Amino acid sequence: MATTSSATAGELFRLIHTGRADSRAELARLTGLSASTVAMRVDELIEHGYLEEAGRGESTGGRRPRLLAIREGGSVIAAADLGERHVTLVLMNRRGEIVADAIEPITLRDEPATVIEAVWAAAQALAAGLSPTPAIEGIAMSLPGPVDSRDGRLLAPMRMPGWNGLVVGEMLGRITGLPTHVDNDANAMAVGEFVERGQTVNELVFVKAGSGIGCGIIAGGELYRGYRGVAGDISHVALAGAPPVVCSCGRVGCLDVVASGTAIVDALRGTGEAVEDLDAVLRLAQDAHPRATALLREAGQRTGEVLATIINFYNPQLLALGGQLSTADAFVAGVRQAIYTLCLPMSTDLLEIGVSAAGPLAGARGVGSSLLARLLEPGRIDGAIAEASRQ
Repeated sequence: MATTSSATAGELFRLIHTGRADSRAELARLTGLSASTVAMRVDELIEHGYLEEAGRGESTGGRRPRLLAIREGGSVIAAADLGERHVTLVLMNRRGEIVADAIEPITLRDEPATVIEAVWAAAQALAAGLSPTPAIEGIAMSLPGPVDSRDGRLLAPMRMPGWNGLVVGEMLGRITGLPTHVDNDANAMAVGEFVERGQTVNELVFVKAGSGIGCGIIAGGELYRGYRGVAGDISHVALAGAPPVVCSCGRVGCLDVVASGTAIVDALRGTGEAVEDLDAVLRLAQDAHPRATALLREAGQRTGEVLATIINFYNPQLLALGGQLSTADAFVAGVRQAIYTLCLPMSTDLLEIGVSAAGPLAGARGVGSSLLARLLEPGRIDGAIAEASRQ
């Protein structure tokens, strides 16, 4: 935030919310406001329930500063990360802390309205289990398909019959009556990883490898969406020498149909192995099943081939691997092998490659954090304070 003597109460709140300041003195230093003006605006934020005192900080030569923190409040937002056959659901307070979470068996094979109504019912039930029961002031949802960032429309999602072209946020808002936010699952996971790591890893690539494969990019500390919001969609990158498996896009050899969890399950079934799903494949690999292990390593290598171009081009600080496949050592080893073989040393000598620190809650945490950022925008806070002052 640029130094300015006109920073509003909402802008001061944002500095606290993003961790850039934790005291009145820090706010004055960052904004150029006088101590008395900062004190007046902080008092407004405390009076209207946005901030609270949080003890004393360390002295830098004078009196110990009084620390400021986001007030938890009596409400939450709900965030849902939809998978093909289940939804990961969390409730978050204003601080971005997860206060409850659950996994519900909801399938995307059902009608969109049925799925959204089931997610909303699950969110309400989760909130009802808390004491006291908090109000839900917004709901966010991440989806395993490309989302047009201009209008929130789903663009040709795989394995989601009946969802193509649907503006999910509008339907979610009609069913719940709440503010909404909708995003692609890989984007949401990238944001979740960024938040989990304290918003300090500003150049980050997140790969979601499960039944499908997707990628999210944090650039300069912000989610990079591209023009339509489909930046990072690596699932339809065609691989040289890949099996001629036909993809839903009509081409052959796309990454998703040769390296995703669904592709691995199909390949293992083709050898006569009766596996029900990806979990079964992962269990076989844990028991040192040679074919399952080889398929997982091969999928990792092919994913790494695609990622190598991204690493060379973008030069991130971190490549984080999430999704079910990231729990398989063979898959992770295959990604590493391809990256270190195909990338320039100057792109990899300081590159961290690791499994997601945010874990299974990355998507829900990320999409929920994005909704919170919107609900707590400076303009909204300033407007709410002004409205309350007029009453």
